[in-house]
Amino acid sequence: MRDKTTRRVLLKAAAALAATSVPALNRAARAGEPGDRSAGTLPQIDAALRAGVSEGDVPGVVAMAAAESGVVYEGAFGSRRIHDGPAMTRDTIFRIASMVKLITSVAALRLVEQGKLSLEAPVPNIDPAIAEPQVLDGFDPAGKPLLRPAKRPISLHDLLTHTAGFVYRLRDNEALRYYRALDKLPTADRSRFPLKPLMFDPGERWQYGGNIDWVGRIVQAVSGEPLDAHFRKHIFEPLGMSDTGFVISPAQRAREASGHRRQPDGSLKAEPMEHLSKQSPPPQSFTGGGGIYSSAPDYLTLVRMLMNGGALDGVRILQPDTVALMGQNQIGRLDVGVLRTTTPAVSRDVDFFPGRKLKWGFGHMLTMEPVPEGRSAGSLTWAGIYSRGFNFPAHRNLRVSEGVENLLR
Repeated sequence: MRDKTTRRVLLKAAAALAATSVPALNRAARAGEPGDRSAGTLPQIDAALRAGVSEGDVPGVVAMAAAESGVVYEGAFGSRRIHDGPAMTRDTIFRIASMVKLITSVAALRLVEQGKLSLEAPVPNIDPAIAEPQVLDGFDPAGKPLLRPAKRPISLHDLLTHTAGFVYRLRDNEALRYYRALDKLPTADRSRFPLKPLMFDPGERWQYGGNIDWVGRIVQAVSGEPLDAHFRKHIFEPLGMSDTGFVISPAQRAREASGHRRQPDGSLKAEPMEHLSKQSPPPQSFTGGGGIYSSAPDYLTLVRMLMNGGALDGVRILQPDTVALMGQNQIGRLDVGVLRTTTPAVSRDVDFFPGRKLKWGFGHMLTMEPVPEGRSAGSLTWAGIYSRGFNFPAHRNLRVSEGVENLLR
């Protein structure tokens, strides 16, 4: 019940922002609001977010929204760690998990623009699992997995849209059964099976999974640069995203928000922060699908770049035509479905908008119909398992419809 309450509180804030059109928000920004809270800029959003904290639905929240003119709303409420943490601030650092998938998608599409990658050709041969993919075709009477070659090669388009066949065992019972079956095999037999098989043939279904991990590896292979260095050189530094990266400094770690887990009674319990040993060297390998840190202002900078057709403050990251493709339905007749869980202790089923048609572009989910809470048709969104997320309209003439529903909470 607490989860539904949390969503309802945050949807109230989103609906409040939805009631304000882009021109009105631009006027507010030019008038010096929202820095002047006495002017009553967006008090209904403040009230909704503050209520979510005071009622114990969330330990803390940082929310920001932008229009064409720049940032038009920001609010920080609650604490970084429930009960005993410092107050949330706009520069709080978060583990944003799968929100890195959008960054990885941007990096890959830059390489497509440069002619170094193709959206539709078979992906580069960087690993047998992706160059010669095997599809799970059931299990024999003894429970041993049965595999066959995929019907066609995997393309970058398949990977970017989660239609390649790679899934998360957290979200797929057949994948979970596959890995459990491997665990029961003798070591010598186990090595004959792929570590990452496909659960369906490329292009036949949409299912969220580890596809963007492969995209990250492809970006590394094609660019000749480690993934973290590539992001930093071509995206973060040009945009001034100094609080985004796979490794953060001690000063940034001091601003980090703790993770929290929902308890059976609905309460929240803070999880231990990461403690890195002084003797441990920093990690050298990173994935395109998770494991990154950022702040609300940094990630909003990335979103604003996309809202402005691939450029921000004189810095161009992508061409307008590429950004337009990102916001279009790239999975055709397929639909984005409910994310079922195999491990309720980690995540429950996720049904984003029950009964609504959802599609996928390059890097984010597309809401094809308006929803009662205020989201416009064509809006783009995605999130991470730690309940951070981004939302923005696909076209500049759309109303700002979901500025704070999921933004980095």
